[in-house]
Amino acid sequence: MGYEAVDNLPMSLLAGVVRQDGGPRRPLALCIDIRTRDFGVESVRQGLDLLKHEGGVDVQLVYIDCDEEVLRRRFTETRRRHPLALDRPLTDGIRYERQLMAPLRDAAHLIIDSSQLPPVALKQRLEHCFVGGVHRGLGVFVSSFAFRQGVPREADLVFDVRFLKNRHYEPALRPCTGREADVAAFVASDPAFASFFDTLVCLLKPLLPRYEAEGKSYLTIAIGCTGGRHRSVFVAEQLTGWLRAQGTRVALRHRELEAYEG
Repeated sequence: MGYEAVDNLPMSLLAGVVRQDGGPRRPLALCIDIRTRDFGVESVRQGLDLLKHEGGVDVQLVYIDCDEEVLRRRFTETRRRHPLALDRPLTDGIRYERQLMAPLRDAAHLIIDSSQLPPVALKQRLEHCFVGGVHRGLGVFVSSFAFRQGVPREADLVFDVRFLKNRHYEPALRPCTGREADVAAFVASDPAFASFFDTLVCLLKPLLPRYEAEGKSYLTIAIGCTGGRHRSVFVAEQLTGWLRAQGTRVALRHRELEAYEG
């Protein structure tokens, strides 16, 4: 079952949504930002409480975030004015919006950093979370990345695998990625890999059920190396395979490969 999207629904109409009678309930996505009529942090919170407690609705708050410099570039390239910067510099509007939205960001069940997330990848991530409309336990996102491009801001757990052998010193492997057999064999042959991976899964095995028991719906695990195309990709692939074998709902993304291949 898919979601029906309602763009910028005024919070004053939420009571009507909750109290509709007749017919099966359909999953509903409410898109809210500072341009929404009657927007206010407290009104949003009250609306969510109304849905949850009076309507008996399973409510998930998703916050779409973005790096300030990327936001500035997007507004500049599209020549669009920031709604809070009509009579002030763009950066002032961005920072003021971030300040206004901070309480909702803190209350979010899921934070998605869209700074380096193409629209297709954003769609896939949202589908992984919500298509079907049924809560299916803890969802895990595994992402490989390059430290020189920055640590993913939404990461809950970050692991640095730059200690593993670097394919950079093997010219024949430089054009390849960690998804290819030759690179995978090269990284796996490092004497440090097996013990590291065993330690990693031993760490995660008791953590995952505890996160779920505490009510966490989504967990992001980031695996980083220097370039984000070889060691981190291989380890992320291996970790995703292990998680799936445990019956965990998991999605995989290779951030730097997307940028390279795109």
